[in-house]
Amino acid sequence: MTAHTVEYIRYRIPPERSADFLAAYTRAAVPLAAAPQCVDYELTRCEEDFEHYILRITWTSTKDHLEGFRGSELFRDFFAEIRPYVENIEEMRHYTPTAVRGTGASTPTLYTWAGGEEKFERLTEIFYEKVLKDELLAPLFEGLPAEHARHVAQWLGEVFGGPAAYSQEHGGHSHMVGKHLGKGITEPQRRRWVNLMQDAADDAGLPTDAEFRSAFVAYVEWGTRLALYFSGPDATRPTDQPVPLWNWGAAPPYQP
Repeated sequence: MTAHTVEYIRYRIPPERSADFLAAYTRAAVPLAAAPQCVDYELTRCEEDFEHYILRITWTSTKDHLEGFRGSELFRDFFAEIRPYVENIEEMRHYTPTAVRGTGASTPTLYTWAGGEEKFERLTEIFYEKVLKDELLAPLFEGLPAEHARHVAQWLGEVFGGPAAYSQEHGGHSHMVGKHLGKGITEPQRRRWVNLMQDAADDAGLPTDAEFRSAFVAYVEWGTRLALYFSGPDATRPTDQPVPLWNWGAAPPYQP
């Protein structure tokens, strides 16, 4: 998981220039979208005061934006389009996301859809019963603490949009990563973990609709592949990062 930075640029554009402004940003969006430092972007217009616009750009990092994008040919193409409107900028700053985040109730979280705390606790209870009987995985979990399954249920619950219990009691993403450092997980073990988790999801009665299971399996694949990487000899603990928040879509590519 990578901690991105979000840049907000607030414009005040006179009504007579608004059409040209939007046309300029439509053209400027082409080199912006092509920049490897750009994660996503959105230009919005104020409903209460049509003169105000906010451009939101998510960058891979502030350094990547200031030293990477701004030193590139793509920036020159981008800036050539929006140069006439620089004088209309009222604010331009970078912001770092915090752990205070979530989704509204218009679309249920994966956590709610799955059945909440009870379902995730049942999932991990069944899963680790399978793990401890599996000849390939049992050696990895020798001496497993009694509370381990509950902690993993908290982690999965938070990842899928539930309460931030794992963060509050144990820490963020780097804490979970630290549990895998030096473990030397193999690809066959990772694959078995994925298979047993899917079997446990069936046994625990998690939803079987295609949308939920595709998101569920996507996280399991993503998470176990990170675990495999961080358990290897060349891995180092990442900087402090919040627990990833999964949704019905997909996550961006992992960059250490």
